[in-house]
Amino acid sequence: MGDTKPSSAEGGGQLRLQAHKASGITTRSERKKRFRFSGTGALYWMALPGILFFLIFHYLPMLGVIIAFKNYNFADGIFGSPWAGFDNFEFFFTSPDLFRVTYNTLFLNVLFIGIGTFVSVLTAILLSEIRSRIAARTFQTFIFFPYFISWIVVSLFLGTFLATDKGIINHLLAALGFAKVEFMSRPGLWPAILVIVHLWKSTGYGVVIYLAAITGINPEYYEAARIDGANRLQQVTRILLPQLRPTILVLLILAVGRIFYGDFGMIYALVGDNGQLYSTTDVIDTYVFRSMRTFGDMGMTSAIGLYQSLMGFIMIVAANWVSKKLSDEDKGVLY
Repeated sequence: MGDTKPSSAEGGGQLRLQAHKASGITTRSERKKRFRFSGTGALYWMALPGILFFLIFHYLPMLGVIIAFKNYNFADGIFGSPWAGFDNFEFFFTSPDLFRVTYNTLFLNVLFIGIGTFVSVLTAILLSEIRSRIAARTFQTFIFFPYFISWIVVSLFLGTFLATDKGIINHLLAALGFAKVEFMSRPGLWPAILVIVHLWKSTGYGVVIYLAAITGINPEYYEAARIDGANRLQQVTRILLPQLRPTILVLLILAVGRIFYGDFGMIYALVGDNGQLYSTTDVIDTYVFRSMRTFGDMGMTSAIGLYQSLMGFIMIVAANWVSKKLSDEDKGVLY
């Protein structure tokens, strides 16, 4: 069979398209594409400050990782200081405090993450059941307000409660006929104290996120469940919690990624340099701070920071892998 030739209409259309391109005249479809790109370009310009912020304050400082492998001194700078190999890591990994500070960091963070997630989800569910908008907004404000209070201010409040002689708790114990408790010399009590203070200050942030997720649940799910005869508890367990599961998993994975980082602001503000409490409150971050203050060696402290970052990366990958195994979907929460 012979070759098929294009029809006159097709040939004419191609000739007109070539003529438009040669003359610089844009077609309607090209104008639409350009219009869509211009709209997307505005979004890119809006995202530019955030991108620059992360590049300058998060990615560029990664170059400082080489300090962990150098005998750093301020006179020679980062690139002029002599290489030290892995000597800076020996300071931490051969320290007798390695197990104590690592255990305290992991133990306290597990308590913060586990109990904090449970309390935040439970509080969000209870607030979502309040029908009065004024009452709901009032409770949300009271719960979220402590999140904005500085840890220094929190430490002053805590001191008025825990002081041995003039503390509110010891005054109540004495009035009830009990002996006073010296909180500042009882390290066994401080994991519970830190958990309570952490919940009081940080629960409101998680509640706001979970409330937003609850608000986004389709009301038709509840309506269908009520038609099937489900009570309110069944609606919570069969509809609300499964719909919250992706949000809970994302927040858990992000929290697990920082499980090797202690809350330095909280612990140093509340405990300070009280050596009697180090056995249960000293974490990697406070240990690094004291080491830097004592020895002034940035190489050793940078090595510990690199160790924390690597362990956090491993933990977040492992957590996402576990989420993929527990999820019915083929992909994980983050990727």
